[in-house]
Amino acid sequence: MIVQMIKWGFQEGKTLFGFGYDFRQSNRLQGTMEQFAAKLEAVYNASGGKKINIISHSMGGLLVKCFLSLHSDIFEKYVQKWIAIAAPFQGAPGYVTSAFLNGMSFVEGWEQNFFISKWSMHQLLIECPSIYELMACRNFHWEHIPLLEIWREKKAADGNSHIILESYQSEESVEIYKEALYSNTVNYNGEMIPLPFNLEILKMANETCKILSRAKIPSQVKFYNIYGTNLETPHSVCYGSDDAPVTDLQELRNIQPKYVYVDGDGTVPAESAKADGLNAEARVGVPGEHRGIVCEHHVFRILKHWLKVGDPDPFYNPINDYVILPTAYEMERYKEKGLQVTSLKEEWEIISEEQDDGDNMADRKPLVSSISVSQSGDDQSSRAEAHATVIVHPQNEGKQHVELNAMSVSVDA
Repeated sequence: MIVQMIKWGFQEGKTLFGFGYDFRQSNRLQGTMEQFAAKLEAVYNASGGKKINIISHSMGGLLVKCFLSLHSDIFEKYVQKWIAIAAPFQGAPGYVTSAFLNGMSFVEGWEQNFFISKWSMHQLLIECPSIYELMACRNFHWEHIPLLEIWREKKAADGNSHIILESYQSEESVEIYKEALYSNTVNYNGEMIPLPFNLEILKMANETCKILSRAKIPSQVKFYNIYGTNLETPHSVCYGSDDAPVTDLQELRNIQPKYVYVDGDGTVPAESAKADGLNAEARVGVPGEHRGIVCEHHVFRILKHWLKVGDPDPFYNPINDYVILPTAYEMERYKEKGLQVTSLKEEWEIISEEQDDGDNMADRKPLVSSISVSQSGDDQSSRAEAHATVIVHPQNEGKQHVELNAMSVSVDA
């Protein structure tokens, strides 16, 4: 993305700046908030008093939203636009549940041999406030409620065993985390240090959630949201099975879970990422992976349009990722034999990045759709009729021609 923005004319250190922070800490850490405020002021002054456009990715969106909630006056003073990309505004429940109980890996396959192990990453994350802040927000009304599910063997009063599937929502899952990680330890220079599920950090995370919920976009600031779609994203997590139930919760650390997937970017559900709770100018879903989305050309075109940099096209539609170019417009009104007649003709060229399927071009035919409506007055003395036809021609060389022909006729007593 930085390379792309430089191509648009931005200059590092002059009109393009970065902000680094410790991702392990809380997104509202006072020191980070102070550093961010100082960065905004420095960039504002370096630009000669021009307001700033912020682009955040992933957890950076939570940091910016925390700052907005805690320091809205500073935000309003220095910021013109904020564009959030793939932000887990309501959490990343499937990702976090698995991270708490099993750890996580940033790479797959043979590359894992050259990266920190999954369990070592777990031992790091269990003490990271930012990870607790990615738990499913308790006050959010999920369309699909994220669950922690466990197949367990229970003994009834008669001494017989029964296999049942237990389901826990976000708050209820805390007791499972506590028991599963009760004896978790890390070896540090030969000393075994306890690393249980940290309830103090959880309290801090719950307070962060409240702070995030209070954020409001100032009237002079424009906010935009880009979220990832089209990838299976872990949402609910299930341990054990009907054939192999869990007998001891501390076994969860060694059990490979199964996931219930929803649409998203592979890490953050789309439902979470687009639920920013803010007054947004636009929210656009882009097919892409959580980290890779910042390299998507669709995202580049959207940013170019929203930032009005380079050579932006005023007819570009960021939601559908195409340009609608009006090519003809004719409208005529006249009266004839007591009838009021209105005719309309419009034509557009839709220009997109999609590639043509050259093999089938000769077989394609225009799509034609028509609609007619009529209306009569209560006393049957006035009537009106309208007819419209839309013709969509096959795409050719990235362009698609669309025609609209409409006519209305009305008569009044």
